[in-house]
Amino acid sequence: MLKLFIGLGIPYLGVVGLLPWVASVDRFVLGVPFIYAWIFAWFILTSGCLMICWRVFDCRHDESHPQNS
Repeated sequence: MLKLFIGLGIPYLGVVGLLPWVASVDRFVLGVPFIYAWIFAWFILTSGCLMICWRVFDCRHDESHPQNS
């Protein structure tokens, strides 16, 4: 359950859950509207969440991992 929350729940809440707040912000980040910067940042953060899930939950179950020999 924690794996699903980290891998899917956090990115979903970050992109869809906070979208009404992000759409109301009238700021610019490096010359780009904040909403575009927010979505782009979540591309990277989602990859980070999935990497955390893999490292914490699935890394040791990989057949190529040396500890599984």
